[in-house]
Amino acid sequence: MTEASYETARIADLADTTGWSPIRKRFGVESFGVNAWTAGEGDQLLPVHDEVPSGHEELYVVLSGRAAFTVDGDELEADAGTVVFVRDPAAKRGAVSREPGTTVLAVGGLPGEAYRPRSWELQAHLLLDAGEHEEAKRVLTKAHGKYADDAAILYNLACAEALLGERDEALGHLREAIEAHPAYAEYARDDADFEPLRADPRFAEIAGG
Repeated sequence: MTEASYETARIADLADTTGWSPIRKRFGVESFGVNAWTAGEGDQLLPVHDEVPSGHEELYVVLSGRAAFTVDGDELEADAGTVVFVRDPAAKRGAVSREPGTTVLAVGGLPGEAYRPRSWELQAHLLLDAGEHEEAKRVLTKAHGKYADDAAILYNLACAEALLGERDEALGHLREAIEAHPAYAEYARDDADFEPLRADPRFAEIAGG
């Protein structure tokens, strides 16, 4: 079957219950990251964050409504049609909706390199928080090796397996996650998802503490 040369969708129709419209994921965009967020008046549109882990430049476009951005300590009022480009990955940025139905489109990528998606778009933490551990494991297993921050996939997969009582698998994936990203050792020591593993001496060996 030949893949269609183009597709269309409405941002509103893609939105989940949090107001996130996963555009990149929906269309399978491989050359850049692109998503949209919609929020009610006074609600958080974009969480305060930086792009140090990814190194991405990000460009935000206010499609409708009005948003209050904070970028690197500066406050910016942005109505529909405003473009905000954040060049420095280390700059903290976030946005709050000033009007109901405000929508912001975000486009990002790493200069000079082929785009690879990051695992946050899987929203696996929501599955774990909802107790859908089997589904979280399925989603994360399928995603393993496909995202730029694969250590995060392994860490969350270990969380799901620990909660499912799959001790050996969880410890193995936690070890791999920490080897790739040592900061996960500290996270694991305080993460309630690993409570089923704490009595196992291998957990202390892997996570320290």
